[in-house]
Amino acid sequence: MFSLKNVLYFQAGLGVLANMSLLCFYIFIIVGHRPKPTDLISCQLTFIHIMVCLTGGDLLLTDIFESLNINNDFKCKATFYISRVMRCLSICTTCLLSVFQAVTITPSTSCLAKFKQKLRKYMVYVFLCIWSFSFSYSSSRIFYVRGFTNVSETNQMQITKSCLLFRMNSIIRVFIFTVTTSRDVFLVGMMLTTSTYMVIILYRHQRQCKHLHSIKHLRASPEKRATQTILLLVIFFVVMYWVDFIISTTSVLLWIYDPVSLMVQKFLMYAYPTISPLVQIGSDNRIIIMVKNMYSKHHQRFL
Repeated sequence: MFSLKNVLYFQAGLGVLANMSLLCFYIFIIVGHRPKPTDLISCQLTFIHIMVCLTGGDLLLTDIFESLNINNDFKCKATFYISRVMRCLSICTTCLLSVFQAVTITPSTSCLAKFKQKLRKYMVYVFLCIWSFSFSYSSSRIFYVRGFTNVSETNQMQITKSCLLFRMNSIIRVFIFTVTTSRDVFLVGMMLTTSTYMVIILYRHQRQCKHLHSIKHLRASPEKRATQTILLLVIFFVVMYWVDFIISTTSVLLWIYDPVSLMVQKFLMYAYPTISPLVQIGSDNRIIIMVKNMYSKHHQRFL
């Protein structure tokens, strides 16, 4: 378990480092240049991923609280609440990114074309709605989280090293499960629908280009590369999210938290926030060009 925890620390640290680098790039683009609308969404998603790496799995943020000698009960509630909020924000923002990219690449003849300007105009309001929903929806569950005690009770379950989850009323538990599942099914369904739509658009565009230019290997446009990157991220997110959701739901319904399942869940929790920025950094030519320019300037000064 000790070595496995070190692996989780490394995974979380790599995720924080990669997302911090990506966040600095987006801030530089937004402040100093004309950003793409998707840059604003990606910037928010990158910040969320940093918080997920800091709060997920009772690791980094918990250790910070312990070093500050903060009350264990408050520590558990704060960590659990922030983790739930960021989890909700992650799926909502990823869905928004997928929808926005699908609308962006839609042909002008499509009925979705009229939403291009509307989405850009109301982007700030969409962000406020997502954050408000996430904060309000996650607030009810903090009342069932407590700091660890030595008292053994049948109505409590240890979910981390120092935190317990108390059994909810059956009606409340069913209500929360129904709302959470409905939300996740709707958002994941939107992601899969927009992803399928983007694949169809890209396939048609590629066939038209090959027909017009008679070239087998065409250079991918920035829009095409961005769409392919978002498709990859969405597919990976859906797989990781639902495996994590199944483990969490099974544990709560059966009222059993197996240590092995907990470690697998922690690994899955860090997988998407860690891999996502690496994929974005490697696929965005603006980042590659910026890094090359910084390296050449530093190399010239050194010489």
